[in-house]
Amino acid sequence: MTTPLACLLFFVGWTLCVVFFGVGMFRVGNVLLGRARPNGFPADVPHGPDWYRRVARAHANCVENLGPFAAVVLTGHVVGLHDGAFANLALAYVLARVGQTVSHIVSNRSLIVNVRFTFFVVQLVCIGAMIVQIVRHG
Repeated sequence: MTTPLACLLFFVGWTLCVVFFGVGMFRVGNVLLGRARPNGFPADVPHGPDWYRRVARAHANCVENLGPFAAVVLTGHVVGLHDGAFANLALAYVLARVGQTVSHIVSNRSLIVNVRFTFFVVQLVCIGAMIVQIVRHG
C-alpha cells in the first residue's frame, strides 16, 4: 500500500473513531440511560455539553474534508503519484487533520482556535500542492 493510500485509510479510521468515541458514545449512553430519545439529537438544534458540541463539529469537519482528500489521493494514485513529495504532502495533510480535530475538541479558547486555524491552512496548502502535482504529472 502506498503512503497516500495509507493516509486515506487512516483518515477514514480517524473519522470513525471521532464519531464512535465522541458523538456515538454520548448519544448511545444518553439513550440507554433514558436521558434522551434516539431522535433527540437534531442537527439544527444545539444540545449536549460544550465538549460534545465541539466533538460533533470536529466530526463534521472530518466528514467535510474526507471526500476532497479521497478524490485527490485516488486521482494521484491513478496517474501514478505514489511517493516523494505527493506522499509527504498526504502525510502532512493527515497529521494536520489530526491536529485540527484534537485542538477543536480540546478547547474553544482563542489561542487554541488560532492553532486549529493553522492546522486548517496547512491542509489547504497540502491539498492544493497535491492538485498541482497531479495536473503537472497528468
